[in-house]
Amino acid sequence: MVKPATTKLSTRGQVVIPEEIRNRLGLEPGAQFVVIGEGDVVVLKTLTAPRLEELKSLLDKVQDAAKAAGVTPAEVERAIQEVRASK
Repeated sequence: MVKPATTKLSTRGQVVIPEEIRNRLGLEPGAQFVVIGEGDVVVLKTLTAPRLEELKSLLDKVQDAAKAAGVTPAEVERAIQEVRASK
């Protein structure tokens, strides 16, 4: 069993992840996390960039779904422009 570690919340809202845990998980400065809080539990889940193969697979699925729905490239471009204009 992995030995638990303790840490503190700083006055700036920062939490230090203990070195042993950072090393074991391969966490480097700049690592990003999703933070979930419920009751007295806080969970940090690391975010990792998807592999190129995963992105390709996702893009293929999106393109297939768009074709099946009858969405044209012009409609996609128009939607992108509308979102950009609304910012």
